[in-house]
Amino acid sequence: MFACVNSFAVSGVGGYGVSVEVNISNGLPAFEIVGLPDAAVKESRERVHAAVKNNGFRFPVSRMTVNLAPADRRKSGPIYDLPMLIGILAASGDIKKPPKDSAFLGELSLTGELRPIAGALPMALAAQREGIRELYVPAENALEAAFADEIAVYPVETVAQLIRHLKGEERISPSPAPSPESFSGSVPDFADVKGQENVKRAFEIAAAGGHNMLLVGPPGAGKSMMAKRLPGILPDMTRQEMIESTEIHSVAGLTSRSSPIVASRPFRAPHHTVSMAGLAGGGTIPRPGLLSIAHNGVLFLDELPEFRSDVLEVMRQPLEDGQVTVSRAAGTVTFPSRFMLVCAMNPCKCGWYGHPSGRCHCSIQEVRRYQSRISGPLLDRIDLIVEVPALEYEELKSRATAESSAEIKKRVDAARQIQRRRYGEEGGVINARLGPKELRQYCVLDEGGEALMKAAFERMGLSARSYDRILRVARTIADLEGAEAISAEHVAEAIQYRTFELSADQ
Repeated sequence: MFACVNSFAVSGVGGYGVSVEVNISNGLPAFEIVGLPDAAVKESRERVHAAVKNNGFRFPVSRMTVNLAPADRRKSGPIYDLPMLIGILAASGDIKKPPKDSAFLGELSLTGELRPIAGALPMALAAQREGIRELYVPAENALEAAFADEIAVYPVETVAQLIRHLKGEERISPSPAPSPESFSGSVPDFADVKGQENVKRAFEIAAAGGHNMLLVGPPGAGKSMMAKRLPGILPDMTRQEMIESTEIHSVAGLTSRSSPIVASRPFRAPHHTVSMAGLAGGGTIPRPGLLSIAHNGVLFLDELPEFRSDVLEVMRQPLEDGQVTVSRAAGTVTFPSRFMLVCAMNPCKCGWYGHPSGRCHCSIQEVRRYQSRISGPLLDRIDLIVEVPALEYEELKSRATAESSAEIKKRVDAARQIQRRRYGEEGGVINARLGPKELRQYCVLDEGGEALMKAAFERMGLSARSYDRILRVARTIADLEGAEAISAEHVAEAIQYRTFELSADQ
């Protein structure tokens, strides 16, 4: 007696099909699982055995072999519990064999209740691509999986409920697709920030062009406060961006019934003790790290010099390529990793170097040692370096209403719309990601701008990468003003965000 049940697995952040083949034959009683299963898959034998008996069925007293195909790819996790149970019941004749366009996912309790799994959306999207029309998943994962189009997702609470559905006795209603508006979170407002108009302008430019930025200033100046408000002025996520981010969060185990999809820009702010694997991803079976979890959003590194140098340097390549590759003995996995990097740091160990009060007592050597923890190549990948001064008393006591995030967002949205028209609606290209060809085509300087750029290049000793980044920032400033051409004024403002030197001699 033989039955085949469709299921799926996750590799990286993508899903692929797995056929759960069950064969029951004469011989001494045995239950073997083959097809490169890990320990969690092998333990399915006990969970499935108990769930079958506790739901009123007779467990076959025969030789039983379960093959997970393709057999050359390692299978992990408890997601094959449900398809194994369905395959056993179908092979033994207790239920009809499920349709070929159906698939099953889920972990079982010993009583037959279904527990949530990781990676529901990537597997649902893979099922959609392979022509599956009915997908049965734990009820906790149904909303997330239903975000995939053209597939009916059935939320299953228990094995008994699923069996009644398959026999036509009590139908389960497919889960409706989740509405992104229902799951978009609230973000603090820039209206709460007093003063710091120049810094807010830099945040507006960064949001309009997707630029990385570094904030340098004393404690209490508002660096972290403003960084947390950045997602509120970024453009709304597109459906494709929501799918990409939700896939990553799903594989990382960060989705739930209350938050099945990522509808707002991710904001991640790891502590400076984070490990390299925590940032880049890793594990025996590679899982995404914070560089990928922040995909399509913001990664905020507060107290930047306190991070270990090897942890910071692991960001260099992802900042250029928009992806991070994790290599392990089990294989190599590439995770998407395109985010806005926002960093904050004090100018010295005590934080008050250069303050008019003279409260800093750090020596020149101590200041240089502290600032030298940030490597030149990493600084070269940051578009905007902004000084955040300490607030004066008059600014703090002011009751004037500051500009809200909604007002800033309108200008950011207008600039992004200009970029979509220029680079194409589907390309996903923004000013911060312009390549050499686009720079030559869209960032042409007039005579005044050329002269200004040449003087800055020679006087500041800029690298070729810094030169390109100034051009990209100038392009964004022009877009915020609705200007087609980049003028000398746009170049001058872009250059000023590279003039702050991390040096004790400034």
